[in-house]
Amino acid sequence: MVVQSTPAEGREDEYNKWYSGTHIPQILEIPGFVGARRFQVSDDAQPAPHRYMAVYELEADDLTAPIAELRSRSASGQLDPNDGRLATTPPPIITVYELIE
Repeated sequence: MVVQSTPAEGREDEYNKWYSGTHIPQILEIPGFVGARRFQVSDDAQPAPHRYMAVYELEADDLTAPIAELRSRSASGQLDPNDGRLATTPPPIITVYELIE
């Protein structure tokens, strides 16, 4: 799963602390999520709509189960909300990819 996002204006340090220190550990508690790495757009790269990207590794026979659990935990408030640290314009982009063998 790849998530592209941008911090809210003036909240980049707060966003990075929350994302790495709270959000990713909570996601990795969900069965099926086994790893995560974060990236930022290189200063030498072309402009991109989002400054940050998180790549989550999932191991599951059926990818719908971990994604459904992620949605359930988010909707029930089990995941710490971003409390405005995350910009919504443009909205984050979340894409789930399947391994090609």
